[in-house]
Amino acid sequence: MKRVLMTAGALLALATGASAQTAEPPKTVRPDQLTFRDLYKELVEINTTLSVGSCTAAAEAMGARLKAAGFPEADVKVVVADGHPREGSLVAVLHGTDAKWKPMLLLAHIDVVEAKREDWTRDPFKLVEENGYFFGRGASDDKAQAAIWVDSLVRFKQAGFKPKRDIKMALTCGEESEAYNGIEDLVKNHRPLVDAEFALNEGADGLLDEHDKPVVLEIQAGEKVYQDFTLTATNPGGHSSRPTPANAIYQLSAGLDRIGAYGFPPRFNDATRGYFTQMQARVPAETAAAMKALVANINDPAALKTVTADPMWNSMLRTTCVATMVNAGHAPNALPQRATANVNCRILPGAPIDEVKAKLGELAGPAITVTLAHESKPVSPPPPLTPAIMGPIQKEAAKLWPGVPIVPILLTGATDGVHTNAGGIPTYGVSGLFGGSDGDGVHGLNERMRVKSLYEGRDFLYALIKDYAGGK
Repeated sequence: MKRVLMTAGALLALATGASAQTAEPPKTVRPDQLTFRDLYKELVEINTTLSVGSCTAAAEAMGARLKAAGFPEADVKVVVADGHPREGSLVAVLHGTDAKWKPMLLLAHIDVVEAKREDWTRDPFKLVEENGYFFGRGASDDKAQAAIWVDSLVRFKQAGFKPKRDIKMALTCGEESEAYNGIEDLVKNHRPLVDAEFALNEGADGLLDEHDKPVVLEIQAGEKVYQDFTLTATNPGGHSSRPTPANAIYQLSAGLDRIGAYGFPPRFNDATRGYFTQMQARVPAETAAAMKALVANINDPAALKTVTADPMWNSMLRTTCVATMVNAGHAPNALPQRATANVNCRILPGAPIDEVKAKLGELAGPAITVTLAHESKPVSPPPPLTPAIMGPIQKEAAKLWPGVPIVPILLTGATDGVHTNAGGIPTYGVSGLFGGSDGDGVHGLNERMRVKSLYEGRDFLYALIKDYAGGK
């Protein structure tokens, strides 16, 4: 899942014209950018959908690029799990010179969402440059960042750059479908290949206004945990002509009403506190005052009511649970013997799933059982936004986008960072890739990446990696 821009409410009104699929192209294109374009094109044009594609083929192709640049065979590996021959991951390392510096990890997924040719204006698996955009499935999610990671390692090797810390890279499969998840497998079963002090990943981008100008650059620090619960009410049933007070449908409905009326307690972490602090200068005065009061006291009732009126902001501040599917009864002329509902929760990072399950049971009532609908996701603590992390981002962003504010966010969706954060590798979403508020076709039709944004993001991330890695 790609970075859905997390700016909400009034800020989105600044970006109303970004859906025209036209953008100003770069005034000039450097030779090294054309070389990168070739790498990017190769990766986008390798079909990596779950149905017919192969992440293994993409991993092998990018591995060949690294080897051609001078990486030894021992430092470039394609990891293929038993039973998943087309879902291989590429792991690579550029070794550092100082063992006191712990490694960093560059993470990206190379699988993509399905795309039907008959629905697209262009072939989704041919990279097309048109109207200032690159079009193609994965052009944004997430092959843009994956290509930048490979390209950066190639450039470091060719330039003879000697980092102080190991720079590791993992291009993995399964983020979009999760039939098998590559980074989860690597963290659990091949930890030395990806173990790091911190990781850089997708999860946040930059936002353009209606004039194609940068508005904010977002940095993701933490994401909510996805979990479905099954609520079940049972009853002996009987003939519908003789109704009884205990009715499975009514019991389930009453429990869902109580869940729907409940608001989980709000809570700040580094990302959300930073977000609502930074946003005060970019929203109307009344909203800004509410945000200021909320930062001072998260339980301020008036401030909380104002801010959480925006569904996105509400979701950033608290665990949310919502009924998404119901099924009940077995015949139109019989009392229901069973009524079930799916309740989908997006849980704040660090909050135990068992506590959410217990609260749902309390709200639903004794007549309803609550069970996990699937294996629980790992609890993913939010990574701290330390000066060591934020300093280089602020430094390099100021060179390319002077005056553009950097806003930390909590992702209410999900990325592969849930697995690395849970595994003790603090993971930050940072790309420097600016796009429109409409999502640029990610997961939908005619997915695109602004050409200028791709080249600027490449320069930003290359410099950022060097800052984090040290060396010369």
